[in-house]
Amino acid sequence: MAEPLKAMYDGLFLEKFAGLLKSAWSPFDAVLFAERVRDGDWEQLELKARTRKITEALGATLPQAYDEALAVLYQIDEKCTGLPFIIFPDFVEVFGLEPQNWELSLDALERFTKYSTSEFAIRAFILADPERMAKQMLVWADHPNEHVRRLASEGIRPRLPWAQALPLFKRDPSPIVPILEKLKCDDSLYVRKSVANNLNDIAKDHPELVISLAQAWIGNDAKTDWIIRHGCRTLIKQSSPQIMELFGYAKHASAEEEEHPLVAFAAIEVDPETVAIGGEVSLRYRVQLREGEPAKLRIEYGIAFVKSGGKTSLKRFLLSDREYAGGASASSVRTHRFADLTTRKHYSGLHLVTLWVNGREVASAELLVTEAEST
Repeated sequence: MAEPLKAMYDGLFLEKFAGLLKSAWSPFDAVLFAERVRDGDWEQLELKARTRKITEALGATLPQAYDEALAVLYQIDEKCTGLPFIIFPDFVEVFGLEPQNWELSLDALERFTKYSTSEFAIRAFILADPERMAKQMLVWADHPNEHVRRLASEGIRPRLPWAQALPLFKRDPSPIVPILEKLKCDDSLYVRKSVANNLNDIAKDHPELVISLAQAWIGNDAKTDWIIRHGCRTLIKQSSPQIMELFGYAKHASAEEEEHPLVAFAAIEVDPETVAIGGEVSLRYRVQLREGEPAKLRIEYGIAFVKSGGKTSLKRFLLSDREYAGGASASSVRTHRFADLTTRKHYSGLHLVTLWVNGREVASAELLVTEAEST
């Protein structure tokens, strides 16, 4: 089993880091630093809590004047690269939020993000003064360094994982749009991925805004088209009619055209029809497209998972997403496991397994999930 991410802050890391700090500032007390980090419940702390513990130990052992402490970190930051060194931006968040320190702090976050990432630390500043920080992100969107340009988008994402949410931008994402406009043709894939993820965040609260941006942006630049496709992934999963049309998915026949359906035949079978929690089933499916013109199909299977209270919640999983010739068949077998995950706990009961084509259910089968077998 892979080690948890928090294990990156092991004894060797702390020893080497303390050595770098000592080389930059001779009064640094490496012994006190290690004691401050490891006291209390260090072993039980998860990643972000460990980061904050190291930050607090730095605050106790670096010069007490904020600008002098930053000067020490500036002497070693180029040697401190990668995720472990989010402690540098975290130090800025903890000790640099006072209004008189903002200029120093924003310069520090701009600098530190080049070597690790300031995407988490910047959010405390956004929450403190969203208008000022939206303007700052707009400036960073023109920065020559791709890491700083990425920070302009990633730091202001409304739903950034592992980070504080930004409720004000969930409610009104309009200040984010000019930043994304600047970055929508960025040469860096690293930046474009962030723009796409930002759009996807916005789509969860304001789908109509993302639909209008996608319609306005598409077809002008290949890099932008890539962003739109990835930024609209939630809307595609939701089968938004405008987005499905935008990306060329074939439409189902209307009620008046039902004699010429998009799907001529569809079936899904579950084997076995009963499975214990922790087991797995095989899903065999077949979809036959109507004769005539080729069509782009997004084929998914869905499972209506039984929840703890007895209600169900549908989750869909991608099977195929491509163009098929008229009359062509798509068929295969997919294994689905019912082992509990950190993101999903399984419960016994009758589950409906469904087959979907371009957002419409076309076939179904039943599956009985039972309690795990006792050992």
